[in-house]
Amino acid sequence: MTRNILFLILGAVIVVCAIGGYQFYQQRQTAGIDISVSKHGLSVQTK
Repeated sequence: MTRNILFLILGAVIVVCAIGGYQFYQQRQTAGIDISVSKHGLSVQTK
């Protein structure tokens, strides 16, 4: 029984770390600049 609880806690920690890592990755992706080229020229915008 103790071993099952240990695996359950370990699984929960892994899930929490995965969700936290994904959220951090998404926040880093939204920051930066957006560069686009069209027939009107070059456009640079901050996100």
